Amino acid sequence: MNTQTVAMQVEPADHPRPVLLLLNIGHALDHLFLLIFATAVGTIATEFHFSRWEDLMPYSVGAFFLFGLGSVPSGRLGDLWGRRQMMLVFFFGLGLAALFTAFAQGPWHLAMGLALIGAFASIYHPVGIPMLVQRTKRPGVAIGVNGLAGNLGVAGAALLTGLLVQYWGWRVAFIVPGLISMACGLAFALLCEPQGAAPGRSRKPPQVVLPPRQLARALVVMTVAAITGSLLFNFTTNGNTQFLTERFDGLINDPASIGMLLALIYALASLTQVVVGHLIDKVSLKRLYLGMVLAQIPWLILAATASGWWVFIALLGAMVCIFGAIPFTDAMIVKYVDDSMRSRVAGMRLAVSFGVSSLAVWLLGPIVKASSFSSLFLIMAGISICTMAIVLLLPSDRVLKS
Repeated sequence: MNTQTVAMQVEPADHPRPVLLLLNIGHALDHLFLLIFATAVGTIATEFHFSRWEDLMPYSVGAFFLFGLGSVPSGRLGDLWGRRQMMLVFFFGLGLAALFTAFAQGPWHLAMGLALIGAFASIYHPVGIPMLVQRTKRPGVAIGVNGLAGNLGVAGAALLTGLLVQYWGWRVAFIVPGLISMACGLAFALLCEPQGAAPGRSRKPPQVVLPPRQLARALVVMTVAAITGSLLFNFTTNGNTQFLTERFDGLINDPASIGMLLALIYALASLTQVVVGHLIDKVSLKRLYLGMVLAQIPWLILAATASGWWVFIALLGAMVCIFGAIPFTDAMIVKYVDDSMRSRVAGMRLAVSFGVSSLAVWLLGPIVKASSFSSLFLIMAGISICTMAIVLLLPSDRVLKS
C-alpha cells in the first residue's frame, strides 16, 4: 500500500493548461507556415514574372523535404537534449525564417526562405506531440484535439493568407504569422517549467513493451501508412486553392472568398479528428483506421468528376476522411513505442514519410499542367487503396494484451 501511495505521488501530472494550449497552437502554426506559399503562389508568381503558378511550385519542394529530413535530428535532440528546449527553437526559428522569406527578392531567395521554414517546422511532430502525450492518460483525446488544432492551422492558412494577400500583399502574409510565432515562443519560455531529465536519459522502466518482431512490423506499417497519408495531405492542402479557383471560375473569382470557402472546409473537416481521438481510446485502432481510409475513396472519385457546388461537397467529404485519418499515425506511436524513444522513432518515421511525400509538392504543378485536377484526384483514390492494403498488416490489439 505504501509503495502504491509513493508511486501515485511521484507520477507527474499533465502539463498545465497554458502549456497544453501553446503546444496545440504550435501545431496550428506548424501547418499554417507550410501552406502560406501554396495559398499565395498565384500572386507571388505574378510578381516574379512567372506566366503560370505551376512553374513556381517546385521552388517550395525544399521546405517539405527538410520538413521530413529534419525530423531525424529534431527527434534525437528531443529525446536526448529535451523537448522544452526544442520547442523554444521551433517557435523562435519559425518566426525568423518567415521574416527572412517575406523579404525574398527572387525565386531562389524565396526557395531558401521556404527551406528554412521547413527545417524549423520539422521540430514539431517528433517533439511537440510526444511532449503533449507523455503524461496524459487519454492519448487518443489529446491527439484528436491536437490534430484539430493542426488542421485549424491549415484553415488559417487559407483564410488568413487569402485576406492578407488581397489587402496587404503576400509579404505581410509571412510577416504576421512570424511575429505571432515569436510571441508564442516567449510565452512558452515563461510558462513551461524545466522538464527535468530528457526522456531518453530517464531511468524509468519502459511502459510499452512489444515483441521485437511485432514492433518491427508495426514500424513498417506506420511508416508506409504515413507516406500515403502525407501524399494525400500534401496533394490536397497544396492544391486545393487552385483546384477551387479552377472549378469555381465564373462563380467565385476573388482570393479572399476562395480562402473563406477553403477555411470552412478545413475547419469542418478538422472536427473529425476530435471524434476520432475519442474513438481511438475506446475502439480497435486497426478497424477504425480501415474504415476511415475506405471512406476516402468515393469522395475523391466524386471530387475528380464534380462541377459547380458539388465540388464543395465532394472536397469537404474528402477532407473529412483525409483529416480523420491523420491521428492514427501518432496514435500508433503512442500505442507501440515507449516514451523514452518516441521522438526518435517519430523522427525517423517522419523523415521517410515526409521526405517521400515532398515529391507530391514537386509533382503537383507538372501533373495538373500536363493532365488535370481530375487525374490528380483519381491518383489519390488509388493511394487510398494502397493505404488500406498496408493497414491490414497492423498488429492486432491482442498482441499488446498478451
